Amino acid sequence: MKGRIIAATMGDPSGIGPEIVLRACASERVRAKGTCVVIGDMAVMEAVRNRLGMDIAVSRVRNVEEAFHPGNVVSVFDMEIVRDVSSLLVGEVSELGGRAAVSYIRKAADLALDGKVDGIATAPINKEALQKAGFSYIGHTEMLSSMAGSSDSVTMFMVDRLKIFFHTRHISLRKMIEELNITGVTDSILLADTCLRSLGYAKRRLALAALNPHASDGGLFGREEAEVLVPACEAARERGANVDGPVPADSVFHRALEGEFDGVLSLYHDQGHIAAKTYDFYRTVSVTLGLPFIRTSVDHGTAFDIAWKGTANPASMEEAIISCFDLAQKYVPFT
Repeated sequence: MKGRIIAATMGDPSGIGPEIVLRACASERVRAKGTCVVIGDMAVMEAVRNRLGMDIAVSRVRNVEEAFHPGNVVSVFDMEIVRDVSSLLVGEVSELGGRAAVSYIRKAADLALDGKVDGIATAPINKEALQKAGFSYIGHTEMLSSMAGSSDSVTMFMVDRLKIFFHTRHISLRKMIEELNITGVTDSILLADTCLRSLGYAKRRLALAALNPHASDGGLFGREEAEVLVPACEAARERGANVDGPVPADSVFHRALEGEFDGVLSLYHDQGHIAAKTYDFYRTVSVTLGLPFIRTSVDHGTAFDIAWKGTANPASMEEAIISCFDLAQKYVPFT
């Protein structure tokens, strides 16, 4: 455990990423887990540290093997993208911010693929900044999938015992309902089951969240459960998945927290996000599975409005790094 190395990307340098990464990597909880090296820009880290008066030392490293320092010291693999901090538009969307963020991620991915680090924990990036820099990536998951050559990357939210998978994410609720079908839901159940297996769950119990109130109460509040969700669960069970459902969404996440289920498949973005973030916004971690390496991330954005002001909460970044250390021990890639 002590020998593990995690790469923490700095995120968009114009956002809160540099601050939360610096505070998280310097925390005793993170240092007790292993070695964390920041992939970013030394000039930015020093500027944030000085502006906010942090009692944290930063040390430039040329390779990740050098990234171990006792005490309150954070190692930085200097990408030298932002050399002059005066050129950086702090708190604003910029081409430089987008270009730098992608460079950090690409370097971290290369290190993970080469076996130099055991996983990646990412600070937030900004989609508009990526576009300004000429990239078409929607976000981290798509970017890392492309860099790693993976086709079945899956997002999982994790907080305490709760692990949430998503049948759909960035589409409208109306479109999700219109496109709901047995084959698609069955495939999502089986993929979630595969993800749990990749995390070391030999005996897995998965729950499918219902769409309608009370799982439609026998058809009183909709037909989606009877026509799509029940058949999908039956089909998934025939193919080896241990899945319950559809389970009413107002209780399924609580039941998972109580240990009844190892994971919950949410049908749409907000169904799962609300459950996790309401339970504990700052400790919810986003995990990407299906890559050749484990990747974790904060569950929030760049927060340009509070960038470099010393008010950003580093708890989610700290949890992302700690979770990356923990999951790297047992993760077995399935692509």
